[in-house]
Amino acid sequence: MPRGDPMSDMSLNTGLRQRVSDELLPRVRGPAQYVGGEINSLPRDWGGAEVRMALAFPDTYAIGMSHLGSQIIYHIANHTAGVACERVFSPWIDAERVMRERGIPLFTWESRRPVAEADLLGVSLQYEMAFTTVLNLLDLAGIPLRSTDRGLDVPLRKSGPGPLFPVVVAGGPQCDNPEPMAPFVDLFVIGDGEHAIEAILAEFKAARAAGASRREFLLTMARRYDWAYVPAFYAVDYHADGTLASFTPTESSLPAARTRCQTPDFETVAFPTAQLIPWTKAVHERVAVEIMRGCPQRCRFCHAGYTKRPLGWRSVDRILELADAGYLATGFREVALTSLSTADYPRLAEMMERVNERFAPRGVNISVPSMRVDKQLAHIPWQIKQVRKSGLTIAAEAARDQMRDLIRKKVSDENLMDGVKSAYRAGWRSIKLYFMIGFPGETEDDVRGIIELANQVAFARKDALGRNASPGAVTASVSPLVPKAHTPYAWIAQKSVDYFTRARDLLLEEVRGTPVRLSVHKPDRALLEAVFARGDRRVADVIEIAWRNGARLDGWDECYDHQRWLDAFAAAGLDPAFYANRERPMDELLPWAFIHSGGRMEYLKREAGKTYTQLETAGLSASD
Repeated sequence: MPRGDPMSDMSLNTGLRQRVSDELLPRVRGPAQYVGGEINSLPRDWGGAEVRMALAFPDTYAIGMSHLGSQIIYHIANHTAGVACERVFSPWIDAERVMRERGIPLFTWESRRPVAEADLLGVSLQYEMAFTTVLNLLDLAGIPLRSTDRGLDVPLRKSGPGPLFPVVVAGGPQCDNPEPMAPFVDLFVIGDGEHAIEAILAEFKAARAAGASRREFLLTMARRYDWAYVPAFYAVDYHADGTLASFTPTESSLPAARTRCQTPDFETVAFPTAQLIPWTKAVHERVAVEIMRGCPQRCRFCHAGYTKRPLGWRSVDRILELADAGYLATGFREVALTSLSTADYPRLAEMMERVNERFAPRGVNISVPSMRVDKQLAHIPWQIKQVRKSGLTIAAEAARDQMRDLIRKKVSDENLMDGVKSAYRAGWRSIKLYFMIGFPGETEDDVRGIIELANQVAFARKDALGRNASPGAVTASVSPLVPKAHTPYAWIAQKSVDYFTRARDLLLEEVRGTPVRLSVHKPDRALLEAVFARGDRRVADVIEIAWRNGARLDGWDECYDHQRWLDAFAAAGLDPAFYANRERPMDELLPWAFIHSGGRMEYLKREAGKTYTQLETAGLSASD
């Protein structure tokens, strides 16, 4: 039946809705996560819309419902005339099994439409280990995995027989090196999404009205917008040693370089105040207000600190407006003031005082995630001391002053202890400290120091409240360093899996007999993260092979199988160590070099050089 026929559209949709209710929901755990219709969802007329968009988060409902960026895009799209945008999440393994056995296609959450009916399929790439799940979503929807199999010369409006697949658009931090996913995506949004989604919807609407093809639409996007990257219009070539030799446009009208999209009106840009309320428990159930975008610190390992520039922040009045509206629309008992580093907000004291005045009488918790360890930390607990307490999260990163100086983390133990003592006096009992291991020049003493410092933080509660007080509930969360694109560490070699395994064992040994709770990220998974973070287009073959062998939801321990990935590398004829554990010369052409980001290449190289100089001065090497 031709698309656009209202009777056929209604008939097909009624059948799918019924099948989901009758055949899927009774056979899965947590069926409430698949029903849609949440409070504050935005159902629109899918059948009558000029542009239909499916917005996919390639992870479970519990994770995706907590992602603020997706809610922002959902809000903007559904407040655009003529657009219907519906959400999609990854089914859990039990639901996928039922869907495949019974031939139920991937559907949208709002009205249970087949995802393949959408004009645009937006995918949020937040985490490297979600790549295989993207392929799984495409396959469940009946969409060819590779963009070359979707047809570039097919008209955007279906007028005859033959398949018409959605244009697959990806956005998010992993698009800052899009090459590992390039063969699977039609259009990457490099950078911020608020104005990019407005442009995509407007251009698609105009292209369809003009009878344009998929190729013409994509070419228009790539010509008009520096942030729009269409891999099909760029060719890559390699040297005999496997390094990248060239990256060139295949269309003469396109520049070789792309530039990251920045949101210039961060104060006033569209923002969802009526955030969706999940039916089942989500990772975060709170009103999230992004108070600042970017970070002035530029720690040498931090991808977001170098790419999300220039710095933008919202006024205190605007923050209060958004927080108040969000609370009234949801009833959530927590307001999260989110940013890369809340302590760097320029009017921190005023903001915390006024937020406290507004929400303390309501008994609403104020959370301030990602606190920097400096003198500001000592003041914040007192500014929100009347509000009920959740855990305090502090990014310490390294345990020794020399290592913090090397990674350009401007903190000190003195400021940390002053801050946590203030927190304990203000009523906090629980503190989570984030650390990394695997920095250049790291020694065994640096690793042992993590537990030593965490233990000191726990016993600082006795110093703050008296010897009869119990130690604080301190968790040390430790992750292997994953060198990222667009940072000074883009050229360094990641430590081996064996190194991280030995470091984990040392931490487990040191934590015995202390009140500290230890959480360590899996070393083998960090290897893959490093491959995908700095990989080239050939890595796509590995991703597809791994998916065909069963990989999906790789961020979940229940699903992850490292041997499956090693087998996929072998089948593709690629070595993961080439991407993860190899130090790159400064003159090597990097797969993401065509993207101009917040950190210019010359500056990043200077910062990398300073790292090597500091190591040499200390008598260390990057491989130590």
